[in-house]
Amino acid sequence: MTTITISGTPGSGKTTVSRILEKKLGLKYVYSGDVFRDMAKKYNMSLEDFGKYCEKHRDVDKQLDDYQLEMLNKGNVIVEGRIAGWIAHRNSISALKVLIDTDVETRAKRVVNREKGDAKKRKKEIVTREKSEAARYKKYYNIDLKDKSIYDVVIDSGSKTPEEIADIIIKKIKR
Repeated sequence: MTTITISGTPGSGKTTVSRILEKKLGLKYVYSGDVFRDMAKKYNMSLEDFGKYCEKHRDVDKQLDDYQLEMLNKGNVIVEGRIAGWIAHRNSISALKVLIDTDVETRAKRVVNREKGDAKKRKKEIVTREKSEAARYKKYYNIDLKDKSIYDVVIDSGSKTPEEIADIIIKKIKR
């Protein structure tokens, strides 16, 4: 059984790598970002406003995290989520825990390429989102998002293509 968590910062390449892995490995792919975005739409809020709302309403994060836990417990899945690796770690679920990150300028440019907009504005949105997430996860779960010690693989995506990153992960699985 192969279970993989893909965590990382906004714009780091998590989704692209996860989709490549889904195709190459034939595993079900669960994208927590879509679930979060759908929830924001239901609340008729922007992602930024919804993140702020979540800072005061733990039940929203709890729903998303319970869903990730349910998928991880089933196994044979790729779960992409900001704290997916932590959820697997804290619940002793056997999974390859991957963290993907790179500098904020590179990530802002990627978000602009994907969603349009201004790089300076996107960088500000990313920083605001990261602060909100860091505060929530510290408050709700005592998780420090800067702590990389639980991950089996930590990859800087700044100088690697998504395919190269997927290949690194696949090689790690086959060991």
